[in-house]
Amino acid sequence: MASPTKDQAAITGVGYTRISRSSGVSVAALAYEACTNAIRDAGLSSQDVDGILSYSWAGDSIPVREVQTGLGMRQSQWHEDILGGGPQCCSIIGQAAMAVASGLCKHVLCYRALNGRTGLRMGRLGTGAVGRQGARVYAGRDQWTAPFGFAGPPQRNAMMTRKHMARYGTTHEQLGQVAMTLRDNAVKNERAVMRTPLTMEDYLNSRWIAEPLRLFDCCQETDGGCAVIVSRADQAKDMLHPPVYVIAFAQGGGPAMSGGMDKYDDFTAMFPKYIAPGLFNRGGVTVDDVDFAEIYDAFTFAVICQLEDFGFCQKGEGGPFVAEGNIALTGKLPVGTHGGLLSEGYIHGMNNVAEAVGQLRGAAGARQVRGARIGLVSGFASNMGSALLLST
Repeated sequence: MASPTKDQAAITGVGYTRISRSSGVSVAALAYEACTNAIRDAGLSSQDVDGILSYSWAGDSIPVREVQTGLGMRQSQWHEDILGGGPQCCSIIGQAAMAVASGLCKHVLCYRALNGRTGLRMGRLGTGAVGRQGARVYAGRDQWTAPFGFAGPPQRNAMMTRKHMARYGTTHEQLGQVAMTLRDNAVKNERAVMRTPLTMEDYLNSRWIAEPLRLFDCCQETDGGCAVIVSRADQAKDMLHPPVYVIAFAQGGGPAMSGGMDKYDDFTAMFPKYIAPGLFNRGGVTVDDVDFAEIYDAFTFAVICQLEDFGFCQKGEGGPFVAEGNIALTGKLPVGTHGGLLSEGYIHGMNNVAEAVGQLRGAAGARQVRGARIGLVSGFASNMGSALLLST
């Protein structure tokens, strides 16, 4: 069954701020800059934009109503702040696509801005009530994990990585190949915060974060903003850039969507196992039609696992798949063409969406994938995730 929004919505504008470890400005300033740049890139004014969406986690961003007011938007038909992390980088585009396909809006602004290094940093243990002796008291499942340091994304992904290694023989060198490949791409990207080539020796000598994950297995902590404009298809065809169509999207996961690892049915699988069949069916394409993938690379293992669960290789073969060079720019399926979250920077996945648009516009310069017509983008947190299929 085809998606009811297929080819009814297109991304028409992209805007960035500088990606850095110290922005020196407020999150509001980052949001305004990224949004203004996206509106300008689309050839629009703020008066043309009639929808605005954003997502954030634990109050690390600025509400859409403030950005809407600051930009001088006067015709908003829909606005929404979404509480959530990685999955929302794709699901927010899907919501915007539904808004324009339904006729509710003509142009929807989607943004993410955060001072992820100098402001509120993710993954710190600070929740839970304080007891009489000053010790933190945790409730629910957290009482069995948080007191022992098992609470953040690195610890959860480390456990999944270890299980995958034990079951399928995945190696540290295969994880390192992911980090090295995406770093090679970042070297070609002037926006990237990490542009020094990475060797296998560098990777293997880096410190442990949560064994078996090393420093270079983990994404960056950065400050920055990124925004895109999603427009109605009939509007998009006459705009400044060739439209990049949203042909399908999905969000969901398995029994552990709440984030509790006690609910996982398989530590070696991730969300694409549950949503990929419907995504490709609605898009009317197969994995063989995908020219590149901007996979949510919060950790190197997440790339290997998603490659398997989206169906780009067989289960358990993700490690050999990357080791054989298949995810390089000249490989079978280029991945993280800008350096990804591992090396370009972490704007909660919105920069992965923007890079896919650049690839499909043919505007990626030295890192351009030749003949790119269909791209996949993904986002995840724990065992919940989302994905987009975009096309020219």
